[in-house]
Amino acid sequence: MVEPFVALMRRYVVDYTNRADLAVCDEIMEPDYVLRMGPHVLAGRDDAYKPATRRQLEQFPGLVLTVHDVITDGQRLALHFSEHGASARHEGRAAVWGGIGLYTWNGTRLTANRVEQDYQARRRQLADGVPDVVPPPTLAPWDTTAVPADPDTERVVRAWAAAGLPPVGDVVVDDGRAADVLVDPGEVTVDDVVVAGPRAAVHVTVRGPHRGDEHPGAAATLHAAALVDVEGGRVARGRVIRDRLGLARSFTTAGAR
Repeated sequence: MVEPFVALMRRYVVDYTNRADLAVCDEIMEPDYVLRMGPHVLAGRDDAYKPATRRQLEQFPGLVLTVHDVITDGQRLALHFSEHGASARHEGRAAVWGGIGLYTWNGTRLTANRVEQDYQARRRQLADGVPDVVPPPTLAPWDTTAVPADPDTERVVRAWAAAGLPPVGDVVVDDGRAADVLVDPGEVTVDDVVVAGPRAAVHVTVRGPHRGDEHPGAAATLHAAALVDVEGGRVARGRVIRDRLGLARSFTTAGAR
């Protein structure tokens, strides 16, 4: 038997996203569904979420979502995925970009998702016309079983998150090209945590001085999500996705004021 929350996410991936069927949203999401991504909040399934998704599908009419990892404790669920397709706005150039979402449901339908996607990697590929390779899918995402949350796992992951998700172990950051620290973690808010046994997903907001070559030392805010494994009392492997594009745009917006 498929885990109920996992079965709902199968509908989210297969019936809604990969078939580009927005009508399915009415069946799998509550009307007050909320999407949080970077600094953006889309509150309301019909008035906010579906119009934004429709614009995405207009740009990527053949959009595909590939699942790389799933964890759940039965009450919460986290997904590591890639979206990929050809952009109608970029002469058909193709791109693939990673994402991590932390989902909430009420036992029947989705109520919220806190997600980050690597739109900076997408922008790079659409600009240079050289798409990245889609990472391998997880072998059996819809056979994922619920695993009770482990307090020790949560303690380790929260401590790592409170440090700003620093590079550790075999954790891959963004598109794997660099794991540089973008913002010094002067203040870190751990926004959400999903724990399933020795595995966990977490979302953070990091505030502090910018470390980049442009705008060094400027006040900055970086949103990031991770899905990781804990072994021997430490974060051993996993994936981090940061809102690098949102960070870069924040300086442009600030300069325009």
